[in-house]
Formats: sequence, structure tokens, C-alpha cells
Amino acid sequence: MDVILLDDVDKIGLRGDVVSVARGYARNFLFPRHLAEEATAERVAELRKRDVKRARHEASNAEQAQAIADRLRNTELRFDVKAGPTGALFGSVTATNIADEIWKTEKIRVDRRKIDIGAIKRIGRYEVPIDLFQDVRVEVTTLVVPEGGELPSDAELEAMQAAELAEQKAAAEPVEPDEEFEPGPAERAIESESDDFDTDVEVAAEEQEL
Repeated sequence: MDVILLDDVDKIGLRGDVVSVARGYARNFLFPRHLAEEATAERVAELRKRDVKRARHEASNAEQAQAIADRLRNTELRFDVKAGPTGALFGSVTATNIADEIWKTEKIRVDRRKIDIGAIKRIGRYEVPIDLFQDVRVEVTTLVVPEGGELPSDAELEAMQAAELAEQKAAAEPVEPDEEFEPGPAERAIESESDDFDTDVEVAAEEQEL
């Protein structure tokens, strides 16, 4: 069945794409998680109309692309996101998010597939490359900031990433078996008492037989 993706889905497509998937996959996975909706004729028509409108703001020649590049070169995008103590995001910032933010702040449309970056999964400062037209490429400064805070210094970011790598390494290391147990004085005393008890039982049994 055909569905409209409501979010980027790995190996399936980007938000807003109309894709064909198995009916069971849609009903059991995509729909319950609000990752997609059924691609009705009305919704598809709405998306096509939106894309046509935004296409007017996309570069159609090298001169327009260069003018857009000059604007984006002086643009700074900012994403305030939830992150853990080591800077890892609870989620990610994707090419779709970046394209949407450029449209929201600058009313410039860029093709999400021309944004040359994978999903951003850590806080930090990024220079995101975008191909606007043939031989016209620009890097857009993008800040991924912890929600309710400010971006740490480069040294702090490096320390946070090192801490996360150390945690991952520790979690991946195999657990060493415990060293052979050596009984202490208390344990040896208990063993001795147990041996004496066993001997007394054996003697009593022998006397009873006699």
C-alpha cells in the first residue's frame, strides 16, 4: 500500500515521501508509531501543491544558486534538543530537519537529498554541506544545543565524547570470571566442624550396628 511518511524512516524514505510498503508493515509498525499515514488522493494532492509552491524559492540556475549560497553562508541554524550528560541526543537532527529549518527561517527551499550529512546524534557545532546547483556548494553553520542550555566549548565537547566512548568500551568488554575462591579462617572452621560432624555420625552408625 502507498503511505506518506510523517518522519524520516531508515531505509524507507524521508518525511513527506510517498512510498509503497507492505500493508502489515504499515498497520503494525508505521501507523501505530505515527511515522506514516495512508496516501489518500487528497493528501497526495496537498503535498504536490506544497512542493510546487516551494519550488519557486529553489535555485533554477547557477546565478540564483550563488545568490542563495551567499545568504546561507551568513546563516546560523540552531536546534535545541534533548541530550544526555555525555552530549548524545535523545533522537537526531536529520537532513529533513535542516531543510525545514532553512525554509522556516530563510524561505529558501533546498533539496533534502542534496544536504550532504548523515543524522546528527550529538550536540555540537557543524558545518553542513549543501549542493545548491552544479558546482555551487555552501556550508551552513548549524548549532545543536542541549535544551535549556548553551553549547559547551570545544574542549568540553571533546571530553564529553571521550566519556561516552569510554562508557561504550566498558559496556562492550567481556566480563572476566571471578578468581578461584580461597576460603578464609571462618570458612575453614566451618568446613572442619562439618567434617567432625560427619565423622561422629559415621561412628554412631557403626556402634549401632554392633
